[in-house]
Amino acid sequence: MRDQSSVIEGRNAVLEALRSDTTVDKLYVLENSKDGPTQTILREAKKQNIYVNFVNKERLDQLSTEKKHQGVIAMIAAYSYGSVEQMLESARSKGESPFLFLLDGIEDPHNLGAIIRTANLAGAHGVIIPSHRACGLTSTVAKASAGAINYTPVAKVTNLNKTMESLKKEGMWFVASDMDGTRMYDLDLKGSIGLVIGNEGEGISPLVKKNCDFVASIPMSGDIDSLNASVACGVLAYEIVRQRLG
Repeated sequence: MRDQSSVIEGRNAVLEALRSDTTVDKLYVLENSKDGPTQTILREAKKQNIYVNFVNKERLDQLSTEKKHQGVIAMIAAYSYGSVEQMLESARSKGESPFLFLLDGIEDPHNLGAIIRTANLAGAHGVIIPSHRACGLTSTVAKASAGAINYTPVAKVTNLNKTMESLKKEGMWFVASDMDGTRMYDLDLKGSIGLVIGNEGEGISPLVKKNCDFVASIPMSGDIDSLNASVACGVLAYEIVRQRLG
């Protein structure tokens, strides 16, 4: 379910949002649109590195609240995004090893909000999300974070793998959460660490998983074989906290 207040539709309204200080989270455009106004919107989106979802009319009608979308709908973030550099600078200023959460396609706003809340309480320096096929900073996310969104920066990146490769050059290691991994208690998770959590249904994408240095599993003895993404994130995050404190 989307946040009604986060939807802007219509060519003029969307273009105005793009040219203002408004943070456009996602842009949906009618596939095969070639008219002048739409092309102007696409050029502006490209300048700002905003991912464009080309969809059919039925999808736009589903997203529309006013049914006057004119082939263009923008989803507006409830909060501004931070940057990865801001997170690293925060760690440096505190004299701490960077501790980041990287989310590979979390789509549920309640999960994202809960993870941001966990990141704040666990002392992480920030949360990184991809711009494509992932939930953005909606008002539902803000509410679910219980205020943590005001203190923990969230950065949106175009390519999660490239971001990981860049952070590896800064000395960061990455641990993925996966039930087929090594028991988390048997891994050394101290130092500069990035905790990678996958999509609620499909888990971590193969390429992102391959880019991780460790794969950690959470010991489970119940009758089901998986945890909610935000719960799994919390369990692993606090094993990292335990080791950092030790």
